[in-house]
Amino acid sequence: MQPLTSSEVADRVRRGEINRVERVTSRRTRDIVVANVVTRVNAIYFVLFCVVASTGHWIDGLFGLLIVVNSGVGMVQEIRAKRTLDRLAILNASTVTVLRAEGAVPIDPGDIVVDDVVEVAAGDQVPVDGELLASTGLEVDESLLTGESDALAPEVGAALLSGSLVVAGSGLLRATRVGDQAYAAQLAREAATYSTPSSGLRAGIDTILRYLTWVLIPVGALMIWNQLTRTELPLGDALRGMVAALVPMVPEGLVLMTSVAMAVGVIRLGQRQCLVQDLPAMEALARVDVVCFDKTGTLTEDGMRVRELVVLEGDDAEARSALALIGAGENRPNASMQAILEATEPNAAEALARVPFSSARRWAAAQVAGTTWAVGGPDVLLPGHPALDRAAHESSQGRRVLALVRSGQPLAGQSLPEDLTAVALVVLDQRVRPEAAETLRFFDEQGVTLKVISGDAPVAVGAVAAQVGLESSVTVDGRDLPEDVAELGRVAAGSSVFGRVRPDQKRELVRALTDRGHTVAMTGDGVNDVLAMKEADVGVAMGGGSPAARAVARLVLLDSSFATLPFVVAEGRRVVANIERVATLFLSKTVYSVLLALVVAVTALPFPLLPRHVTLIAWFTIGIPAAVLALAPNREPARDGFVARVLTAAVPGGVAVAVSAYGAYAVARSVIGTGPGDAVLTATAAFLALVVVAFDILIDVARPLQAWKVGLLVAMIGAMAAVVAIPLGQRLFQLDPTDGRVLMIAGAAAVVGLVLRRVARVVVGLVLARRG
Repeated sequence: MQPLTSSEVADRVRRGEINRVERVTSRRTRDIVVANVVTRVNAIYFVLFCVVASTGHWIDGLFGLLIVVNSGVGMVQEIRAKRTLDRLAILNASTVTVLRAEGAVPIDPGDIVVDDVVEVAAGDQVPVDGELLASTGLEVDESLLTGESDALAPEVGAALLSGSLVVAGSGLLRATRVGDQAYAAQLAREAATYSTPSSGLRAGIDTILRYLTWVLIPVGALMIWNQLTRTELPLGDALRGMVAALVPMVPEGLVLMTSVAMAVGVIRLGQRQCLVQDLPAMEALARVDVVCFDKTGTLTEDGMRVRELVVLEGDDAEARSALALIGAGENRPNASMQAILEATEPNAAEALARVPFSSARRWAAAQVAGTTWAVGGPDVLLPGHPALDRAAHESSQGRRVLALVRSGQPLAGQSLPEDLTAVALVVLDQRVRPEAAETLRFFDEQGVTLKVISGDAPVAVGAVAAQVGLESSVTVDGRDLPEDVAELGRVAAGSSVFGRVRPDQKRELVRALTDRGHTVAMTGDGVNDVLAMKEADVGVAMGGGSPAARAVARLVLLDSSFATLPFVVAEGRRVVANIERVATLFLSKTVYSVLLALVVAVTALPFPLLPRHVTLIAWFTIGIPAAVLALAPNREPARDGFVARVLTAAVPGGVAVAVSAYGAYAVARSVIGTGPGDAVLTATAAFLALVVVAFDILIDVARPLQAWKVGLLVAMIGAMAAVVAIPLGQRLFQLDPTDGRVLMIAGAAAVVGLVLRRVARVVVGLVLARRG
C-alpha cells in the first residue's frame, strides 16, 4: 500500500477520519466553574441569605460570604490542578511513527488518519484498529481487552485491535478504524473500561451527606414551623432564628475541603514531576500496605553496559558479530540488547529468519546461511551446562548474564533447534539506583511490605534486593510457583523476592495478594510489567518506561526518580487523614445544630442564636482551622471505616455541644428572664457555652499538638475572645458578657459539656470494642 500524501491526509481529516478521542486529563474550565458555583450548598445558602436580607439585618447575612469563598477557593485550586495535570500529560504523551509520502513521521496518536501506515514495536500499545501489513516476529497481548492471556503472533493480513500490547517484534499496520470507531474506544463506552476509579473517601462522604439529607429535611421543616408558628416573636426575629438554626446544619466545608485537599495534592505531586492519571489514585496509594517492585529500570537504573564477554567456544570477534546480528533485528531493543548493540560493531548481514526477544520466551534468535544464533537466559538456552556455575557466580554479584548459543539447524517457527552449542556468556552491569535503599527503608518504617518481582535470574534478583536492604532467606524461582490459587497466595504473602517470573505470573502474584485483603501497588517500566500494574490497586510507571506501561499506570513518575515514591505516599496519606480530621469538625457542627433545633422545636422556644453568632462560631472553631489542618503534614496510614470513625468522633462532641448550649440557654432564661431586654444575655450564655466545648473538639482534632498547631489554636481562641470582649464586637454580634450571671451559667454549662463529651467517648468506645 502506498503511503498517504499530505493532501490525502488533509482530505481524511476534513471527513473526520482521524483518531481523535477526547483525552480526559482533567475537567474543562467551564465545567469546574459550574461545578463550584451551582452546588446544593450554595443554593441553600443563597435562599437563606435572601430570607435574612428581607429582614434588613444585613450583618446576619455574613454567612452568605461562604458562597463566594466556597466557589472561589474551589475554582482556583481546581483550575491550578487542571493546569498542572494538562502540562504533565503533555510531557507523558507518547508519539507514534507513521509512514507517509514524505517518509517516516513521528506524530501524536490522535493525528493518525484512516489508511495511515503505522509502525508498532515492543513496548507499544496499538493506537488504532488496523490490518497487519508486515511483521518481524510481531507478538501482541490482548489480555487487557479480551482477557486472553496468551500472546498472539498474527499473520500478515490479520486484524490488530487498538489497546493491544506489543510484547515482541515489530510490524506495520494500516489504520482501518480510528477515534470513536476503534475497538478500545467502543469498549470504553460500552463496558466503562476507562471510567473514573472508585474512591472510598468520596463514597464515605457521599454516604454521610445522604444520611444528613434524610435528617435535615424533616428537622428543617420542624424548625421552620416552630419559629414561624409556635413562638411569639416578630416575623423578622422568627426568620432570623430559623436561618440561624438551618445554616449550621449544612456541612458546607466538607466537600470543599475534600476538593481543595485533593487539588493541592495534585499540584504538589506535579511539582515533583509525578502525573496523577486519576485523583482516587492518591487515596489508594495512601492505603497501600504492599508495594511490589520490578527490578530492572525500577530498583536499578535504566541503562546497562557489557562488563565482560566470556567466550566459551570460538573467538571474541565471531561472538560479537553474532550478538550484533541478533540485536539488529530489534526495532526497539530492551536495556540488555541496547547494551549489547553499544558494545558491538554493526552487522549488516541479512538474516533469513528472526525471532525477536519477549519476556515470556526469554530469548531472541537470528538465522543466517547454515547457522542459527540465539541469546537469552542461560537456564533456558544451556540447561545443565557447566557454564551455569559461572553465570550463577556473576548473578550473585547482582549482574545480569545472558548466554549466546548457536546451532547448525534452522529455526522452526518460534522454536529453537535442539542441538545448541554454548558460544559465550554476556555479563552485564546494572547499577542500583542510589535512592533505592532509602526509599525502601521509608516503606519499611511505615509498615509497608515490600516485594521484588522480576524476570531476572533468582540469584541476581536476590543480590540486588540485598544491596538495597531487602533481605530474604530465599528467592522464589518463578518456575516453582504453584498453580493452586490458595497455595500461590501463601507463597506470595510469605516471600519477598521472586525471580524468573513471567509477565502473567507477576499478574497472578499481585492478584493473590489483593485476594488476601492487601492493597497493592505495582511499580514497573516495561511491557512485561503492564499486566501486573493493571491488576494492582495502584500501578506506578517510570517516565522513561514503555508507552504501554505509562498508559495503564495510575501514577507516572515523569523524571523516573524512585525517590519520589515516598513523597507520593506521604501526600496521599496527608490528604486522606486530614479530610477525616476536618470531617469530624464539620459533622460535629451538623450534629449539635440538628439536636439544638430538635430540642428547641419540641420545647417551643426561640432558637438561642442569631445567624451572626453561627457565622462567628463557624469562622473560628471550624472554617479557618479546617482550612489550615486540611493542608497540614500528616503521615498517618489510611484505614478502612471512614464513615464509622468520623461519626464516632463527631456524635459525642455534637451531643455535648448541644447539651451545654441548650442547658445554658434554658437556665439563663430561668434565672435572667425572657423579656425583650434579656434576649442578648440568654443568647450570650448559650453562645459562650457552645464556643468552649467547640474549641475542646478543635483541640482534640488538632492532636498531636505541635508548635504551629498550638499557635493556630491560640490565634483562634484569641480572636474569638477579642470579638467577645471588645465593645465593637459586642455591638456587631449582639453579645453581652458583662453580666456575671451570664459567665457563671455559661461556665457551668461548658463544664457539663466537657465532662459529657468525655463520658460519651468512653461509652462509644466500649460499645465498639464489645462489637469488635
